[in-house]
Amino acid sequence: MQDWSGGSTMKTMSTLTNARVLLTGASRGLGEELAVALARRGAKLVLVARGEKELARVRARIASEGGSAVAITADVADMEAVHRVAAQAAAAFVSDGKPGGVDVLIHNAGTLGPSPLELMLDTDCEDLERAFAVNVLGPFRLTKAVLGHMTLMGRGLTVAVSSDAAVNAYPTWGAYGATKAALEHTMRTFAAESEGSGLRFLVVDPGEMDTRMHADALPAADRSTLTPPRVAAERLARAMEKAMSDEATFTRVELGGAS
Repeated sequence: MQDWSGGSTMKTMSTLTNARVLLTGASRGLGEELAVALARRGAKLVLVARGEKELARVRARIASEGGSAVAITADVADMEAVHRVAAQAAAAFVSDGKPGGVDVLIHNAGTLGPSPLELMLDTDCEDLERAFAVNVLGPFRLTKAVLGHMTLMGRGLTVAVSSDAAVNAYPTWGAYGATKAALEHTMRTFAAESEGSGLRFLVVDPGEMDTRMHADALPAADRSTLTPPRVAAERLARAMEKAMSDEATFTRVELGGAS
């Protein structure tokens, strides 16, 4: 059984305090900073990513501030891994005889598709399939795996990290944009089917961030114009706090530019 007591030095009261959070793509960038921001709010975390060593580093960072988290090494594009992640997360969240389950699910793991970016005409089918597997099918499967518990509990928040490429077509961003558009519509549909259930769905466009993914896409970009992941993570955590207390079943938020 996981000990969630940790230390108390880093925690501040929040609507996320004691929330059981499953976060994908947690090993670097926005995912890492969001994990830290949520731990500071007293959330109970299960972190998922492909890199075992990177996840261990994030866990150590959280522990150094008095928090604790469970790490699961997995690829969300792997159909079998998704069910393992859901089961291990539920087990990790069992405490004091109460059943385990996820209160907040965050789909942060993502891929650009082919890198360097290519025109749609030049994009291989296999690259597009991989992008859909990571950005759409993985979140779809994981949402299905945890939504039953949320529905029974009559509460729960599902968060999907998206992009303005989901609503605007940019040359060479076709694979990424198509998958993010599909992800957003998937969340909108889940929300439409969950009216009156107490479930909430939040789609977030964090804007252009100073991350490895952005550097891979646009290596010549001026980094001073990009939002630091730490800033975006704080904005996202606040948007989550608001979404958990709002009446709206579905919300889409743009987090803004660098500061």
